[in-house]
Formats: sequence, C-alpha cells, structure tokens
Amino acid sequence: MSLDKNWFTEEAAGAGCALSLKIVNKIHEEQTPYQLLEIYQTETFGNLMTLDGLVMLTDRDNFIYHEMMAHPALFSHPDPKKVLIIGGGDCGSLLEVLKHSSVTHADQVELDERVTRVSERFFPDLCKSNNDPRAHLHFTDGIKWIEECAPETYDVIIIDSTDPVGPAEGLFTSEFYHNCLQALGPQGVIVAQSESPLIHAHIITKMHKSLHDAGFVDTATLQFAQCSYPSGWWSATMGCKQGSLSDFRAQDAAGKRFATRYYNADIHQGALAQPEFLRNALDKNH
Repeated sequence: MSLDKNWFTEEAAGAGCALSLKIVNKIHEEQTPYQLLEIYQTETFGNLMTLDGLVMLTDRDNFIYHEMMAHPALFSHPDPKKVLIIGGGDCGSLLEVLKHSSVTHADQVELDERVTRVSERFFPDLCKSNNDPRAHLHFTDGIKWIEECAPETYDVIIIDSTDPVGPAEGLFTSEFYHNCLQALGPQGVIVAQSESPLIHAHIITKMHKSLHDAGFVDTATLQFAQCSYPSGWWSATMGCKQGSLSDFRAQDAAGKRFATRYYNADIHQGALAQPEFLRNALDKNH
C-alpha cells in the first residue's frame, strides 16, 4: 500500500499489478487488537475501508461482492433457515442473507469487533439489519466456533474472510472444511471468497481439492467483476453435501421478492461458467 499525491494504491503481491483510488482525505484510523483499520473518503468510490493496507470494501462496488457471497449459496439450498457467516464484519453479507424470508436465524462470527463498530459508523447502509431479531453477532474466533459447533446446526455457511494469510489462513484448510461439513445439515451448502481467478488460480484449485477431501460431493466457483480488488476479477467457491450446485432454485431466484443491484438468476447461471484456463486447472486437480 502507498499514498502518493492523494492516491491510495494497493499492489497485488507478486502479480505485478496495482489498484489506485483517488483520495479526498483519511477520515478514520485505529490499530485494533488484530489489525490496522483505516477509512478514507475517495473522490468517486465513496468511503473506502482498508485493513493492514489492503482494500476491504468501498461504497460504490461492495454490493457485487456481498450479493454474490449470499444469494447463490442460499438459492442453492432447498430451504435455508439457519445461516452462519464467519468473518463479514462489515455486515454486508448479513444484510443480503436476511433478505431471504426463509431465514430464521443468522449467526455472524467476526474476530475483530472494531470492524463492525466502525462499519456501523462509516457504512451504515450495510448495517441496517444488525438489529434484526434474526441476526446474532458474535465477536470470537470462527475456527473455534466451528470446532465446537453441534452437528447439523446450519443450512448454509458463508466464509466472508480476508486473504488466506495470518489469522484467516486456517479458514482455507481441509480440516476446517471438514468441521464445516459436520456443522451443516444434510443438504448443506458452504461458500467462501476465493480470490482472483486471474492471479490466484492456485488458491481456487486448492480450495476445490480441500472441499472434496473434506467430504463435499460437488464444488463450483462463481465468477464476478470486482473492480476494487486485485485484477478487478473475483470469485467465490461453493461446496454442497448432496446433489449438484448446478441445480439451484432458478425459478425462485428469478421471482425473488427482494431488491438486488447485481444478482439475478441469469447472473447466477452465468457465474457458474468457467474460463478455459481455470477449467483445465481444476480438471488437472481432480
């Protein structure tokens, strides 16, 4: 990360590329017990949150990520009632999950409470459902939460984590995915953010292998544009305990009774298509 002439620049480690956003000013900075949290006002992307110098979200484009983290997984389950979000401290994924009337209970387990409290101040639109009676915020270790979770507690688990380094590294292992498998009901679905297909294909292929090793019967990676993340191209990877992820509730998605800005049934179907290089990498991995 660098600041030069009012531009915030994040370099993608080892990728030879970077993202820059023009900054008006810095409006918040604090060292939490876990990370450096900063909020900037940008010229055209609204507020920007960074953690340890890495972009987490902006006002302008976060809806794409949050909708794709929530809705494909929930529409891939026949009747999602209980949802677990690990991470997701900005509460955007929780907001999208609670748009589903079938959901009766949503646990959000975020290690760093300050991310949520700062989001409530600087990203209030993402936190509008925090006081929903179905929402339950827990500030503790998500890995430990899953280890101690009773079998078949949840229908959907969403891993809305940072990159697979530091405390988040343990959220990308087959052991962790196996614990998630145990915590899911018979038709359970898991989804995790899985970085950029263009520059992190090795992470995606490893995630597919780890999910299969953990016992998930089918896996799929969703593609979507995310211009404020490295390469501008992002993904989320799903796994299910039964059936096929290609058989999502397309009719329900097409007739959804809530508003979205990016997600729809056609986007869901299209996002399941794999570019040839990633398809080949995944084939070699099996």
